[in-house]
Amino acid sequence: MTKGELAGRTALVTGGASGIGAACARELATLGAEVTVADIDGVGAKTVAAEIGGKAWEVDLLDVTALEELRLDTDILVNNAGVQSINPIVDFPPEQFRKLLALMVEAPFLLIRAALPHMYEQGRGRIINISSVHGIRASAYKSAYVTAKHALEGLSKVTALEGGPHGVTSNCVSPGYVRTPLVDKQIADQAVTHGIAEEEVVERIMLTESAIKRLVEPEEVASLVGWLASDAARMVTGASYTMDGGWSAR
Repeated sequence: MTKGELAGRTALVTGGASGIGAACARELATLGAEVTVADIDGVGAKTVAAEIGGKAWEVDLLDVTALEELRLDTDILVNNAGVQSINPIVDFPPEQFRKLLALMVEAPFLLIRAALPHMYEQGRGRIINISSVHGIRASAYKSAYVTAKHALEGLSKVTALEGGPHGVTSNCVSPGYVRTPLVDKQIADQAVTHGIAEEEVVERIMLTESAIKRLVEPEEVASLVGWLASDAARMVTGASYTMDGGWSAR
């Protein structure tokens, strides 16, 4: 990938104020795209947008009703926003379960729905969904997150089938544990749930299935997103790219 690869293209990255989203926004901007950084954290979104010469959009994606009439004139959509909640099913608050599905399934559906008309008119578009190894594998105590990511993978495939005749591709990037604030919080939550020290969580819980014993870096995820957004990937659609250190090889 080279600078200017995406010159003249517009991109929208949700959850773009930090972590994977911020790394994706920086990568796409480096490749020449004009990037809108969308996040509920308006200050964080403005900070990243100012850094990359993009735009900021402060938005609460849980307000799904407000997204129903939205139209997005963007060439590249990166659905990245997400949260985690760790509880046994019997203790999982139903309201929290619904919240995770709204943020990581319903909101991406509505954003895709809002973006496709412009992409169809242009005869080109890229939908890139940040899924997870939990989109193809399960872990205990993560019923809402695993359910949401499995659903996102399905939504991405349907989008690929409908978008293909219009020059629109749709793919998932499915990393293992990435070094982000979301994972940092999980370490503490997992320690409580499993009754072990925080320093044991990464080795005993997070990386136990991985062949490569380290966390994924946000920039590594962003590099794959950049490639999927490029013309080099124009025949890649309906796919799910794992970046999990070999976890899913088992």
